[in-house]
Amino acid sequence: MAQSVGRPQRENCGTCHFYGGGGDAVKHGDLDSSLIKVDKNLDVHMGSKESGGQDFTCVRCHTTTAHHIAGRIYEKPASIDRKSLLQNDLGDKIMCESCHGAQPHKAGGMSAKLNDHTDKVSCQACHIPEFSRNQPTKMSWDWSKAGSLMDGKTEVKNADGQAIFMKEKGLFTWEKNVVPEYFWYNGTLAHMTTEDTFDPTEEVWLNRPKGNKDDPNSRIMPFKVHRAISPYDKVNKTMVIPHLFPYGKDDKTAYWKNFDWSAAIVDGMNYAGQKYSGEFGFVKTNYVFPTTHMVAPREQALSCSECHSKDSRLKNITDIYLPGRDSFKLVDTIGWFAAGGALIVIFLHGIIRFISSRKRKED
Repeated sequence: MAQSVGRPQRENCGTCHFYGGGGDAVKHGDLDSSLIKVDKNLDVHMGSKESGGQDFTCVRCHTTTAHHIAGRIYEKPASIDRKSLLQNDLGDKIMCESCHGAQPHKAGGMSAKLNDHTDKVSCQACHIPEFSRNQPTKMSWDWSKAGSLMDGKTEVKNADGQAIFMKEKGLFTWEKNVVPEYFWYNGTLAHMTTEDTFDPTEEVWLNRPKGNKDDPNSRIMPFKVHRAISPYDKVNKTMVIPHLFPYGKDDKTAYWKNFDWSAAIVDGMNYAGQKYSGEFGFVKTNYVFPTTHMVAPREQALSCSECHSKDSRLKNITDIYLPGRDSFKLVDTIGWFAAGGALIVIFLHGIIRFISSRKRKED
């Protein structure tokens, strides 16, 4: 056994991370089993040498010291240090700058303008145009439909073999080639607990990216947003913890055995030591996953018009002025008058030049 020990390959890490949430591509839109043997067009870093990729394993970036695996979105934001491999000191956090530097594009021309974006726009925002480009990922989950049947069946699958309904869990939707949603992000997420209250008439964000336009460590970042309809405490206006998985044949409260939400929630909340009013309902919830894998080849990076247009991808980013997307009537009016005045001046200048040339010929 000792002689078989070696550096972990993508299969090792993927055993958990590709199948998180109960199946392949369920949880993360940018991590699934297609990354085990992958073409450059799906991920330039992990793509095979034959396809022109770098053939990186996970530990090429997620370096490890004494079982401490480098990450970027947990206790301490990576953006605080923004350390670089170019400085021979990565530390325990990973950013694109770790390898590519803060000015990743070639100097001069349009590349210079692209480098101007790196203080506000993450590399992932432009270089991961869609996620789940090889196989669908689960995008929604309706718990309120659990406990019943669909067309008399306890489970229904789509043409790709993914469950779109299960009696134990409810109704699902799956999507492929998904355009991310974009938020300001400083490397950390805010999480809701069972003690946090909310307005059930609005969508409840179980976690949310932290950051804003005035934070020098924040960048516009792409995310998968998983939407669900989840059980909650109607009186206390808090999320609940139902007891789902049966722990024995005599389990009288597990939802996946008895399909009784009331009993499952009472038992789960008691076990967790949380307050529960005894009344439950269902509320719309959102959960975000940062999108940082499945980096596409540079030829597939977003064009300027993807963001700088009326149909901008950055519709969630409303606290900044975005040329091509936004407009101010006063500024637009002044601009049109200036453009019109310039045309008039050019026209008059042409007439004067024409008249002057005619006079010179007559003389």
